Amino acid sequence: MQQLEHLFISPDTNEPLSYHPNGKLLSDASQNWQYPLRDGVAYLLSATAHMKVLNSPLHQKLGTSFHYIDHYQKDAEYFDYFAGFESATARHDNARLRQAIIAEAKGVKGRILDVGCGSAWVAQHFCPLGIEVFSMDVSTVNPERARQQYPFPNHYGVIAEVYALPFVDQAFDCIIAAEVIEHVPDPALFVQHLLRILKPGGKLIITTPYRDQPAYYLCVHCNRPTPQHAHLHVFDEKTLADLLPSSAQRLRLEAFSNFYLLKLRTYVLTRFLPFSGWRILDRLANRIKRKPLRLLMSARKGI
Repeated sequence: MQQLEHLFISPDTNEPLSYHPNGKLLSDASQNWQYPLRDGVAYLLSATAHMKVLNSPLHQKLGTSFHYIDHYQKDAEYFDYFAGFESATARHDNARLRQAIIAEAKGVKGRILDVGCGSAWVAQHFCPLGIEVFSMDVSTVNPERARQQYPFPNHYGVIAEVYALPFVDQAFDCIIAAEVIEHVPDPALFVQHLLRILKPGGKLIITTPYRDQPAYYLCVHCNRPTPQHAHLHVFDEKTLADLLPSSAQRLRLEAFSNFYLLKLRTYVLTRFLPFSGWRILDRLANRIKRKPLRLLMSARKGI
């Protein structure tokens, strides 16, 4: 990762960072800010920026007791995203979601940022194609496991948060944020920060559950209503598209993955279809009985 030091800035001061032989990234202006670099993983989690989000008006509505960094650290420690203990239905649904993202990223070259990397399937698919992939997560667990699982020379782990991205402007050719935006405290700010580090002409791909209305439970710890799966926001075509500023051109906005096709377990047969064939069937099903489960939006940053 030493050869990529020019891509990094301090998430706390925005100063450029330089590699030091002691295995750290140091701020150029002073060495007061130091960030560990171990086994292809850069530890660039901001010490201060999350407080800005906690104090934002939107977050106040959600409740100040929700500390998203702590939450997703514990989430990654408790749930093994690499274990593959999904049901057959979920496995098929996730496979088609990934195929939709891959189809949207067709032709992308250079460097991809995988935001909220989870099981690092983006690195698994794109690194063998010669594309540099940065698996980023706010937890320490997932990027470390991602690098262990897929130790490609062009695969890098980054522990950071979107609200304090440790990258210079225009660092990436493509950014993938799969099933993340519904979890973040401020979706509009989330998109704004991602576009900053996207190259002109670069592609942003976002997916999220479609009109998902999560059940709420009373948390035994804080005695507050708590959404299932930590989904803080619900999106449809309009609410997701409205997050894009005028500087980005929307390329695709599509709801897909028909609920009834999954409910009827048609994947027992349709799993043998190529993605193009499945997409035709899924679109037909949503015309007959509309109930999509996923929403994908892709956009190109203006030049």
